[in-house]
Amino acid sequence: MGVYPEIEPYDHGMLDVGDGNRIHWETCGNPEGKPAVVLHGGPGSGKSPALRRCFDPDAYRIVLFDQRGCGRSTPHASDYDTDMSVNTTAHLLADLERLRGHLGIERWLVWGVSWGSALGLRYAQTHPGVVTELVLTAVATGSDAEVTLLTRGLGKLFPAAFEEFRALIPEDERDGNLAAAYNRLLESPDRETRERAARAWTDWETAIASAPPRSVPRYEDPVFRMGFARTVTHYWANGHFFGEGGEGGEGGEEGVVLRDAHLLAGIPGTLVQGALDPGNLLGTVWRLHHAWPGSELLMVDDAGHNAGAPSMAELLVAATDRYARGERAKAPETE
Repeated sequence: MGVYPEIEPYDHGMLDVGDGNRIHWETCGNPEGKPAVVLHGGPGSGKSPALRRCFDPDAYRIVLFDQRGCGRSTPHASDYDTDMSVNTTAHLLADLERLRGHLGIERWLVWGVSWGSALGLRYAQTHPGVVTELVLTAVATGSDAEVTLLTRGLGKLFPAAFEEFRALIPEDERDGNLAAAYNRLLESPDRETRERAARAWTDWETAIASAPPRSVPRYEDPVFRMGFARTVTHYWANGHFFGEGGEGGEGGEEGVVLRDAHLLAGIPGTLVQGALDPGNLLGTVWRLHHAWPGSELLMVDDAGHNAGAPSMAELLVAATDRYARGERAKAPETE
């Protein structure tokens, strides 16, 4: 089967999470259903109505929210005066717990896409008692190796686009941390510098798309483009605030999330991954699956880093349906 029909929220609001931040949340489906929270990508992409459709609205109480600085949460990262020092993984994890308490939810399924999968994994590792299951797609773990691949390694596959991507950076910074270099441009007091950097960053993100479509309409929105570029470079320049310290550090080459995969034991999980996803070049999702007892890995041959691909969506819906029935996925036997 495909995704479920479109639905609208039955409740929504703004939650004060401190530091001058308010996050926008919504609940859909069945108020008495199985709770599930959706973690969007980016960081800084914001929630999407399409993600509601991965859940049976009769079976689930579906919670979506915009992480700090994006979507309808305030203040928005596109505003130069927004303080990004209070937008870190630790803050997002605390926001999740505050939202769970606000909604009176004891335990919930965690559904994450891309950056949302990394955030969901770390949330489950640090708050295992409140996570019933994990459903993750376009899987990322927030390691330095992943950032290096996406900002430099893929330059060998897209040399023309990479040359343009590096051209905006001062010459003496081009061999260093490219995410950090772009973040410095995006924090410039000069508006034109910030706008050129935001456009160049999203042009690179579009160029390295692993499968069609290779156009991203939301990047044409200057507010979204600025907020997204500023937020993602803020996280990528700082090891996703997972304590790695940049270029290795505490988590080593594999990163903190993969290092601590054993902490997920006892939590059922489904990983739905496109075979054309560039992140597979590092073998991260395969390693995560093998280090996580109770997980299943489902590869989709004709999809990339796109949870909306029909073949991906079908498996995601099947996973949430199964968990709604109280069934645990049986991990495939491995050699």
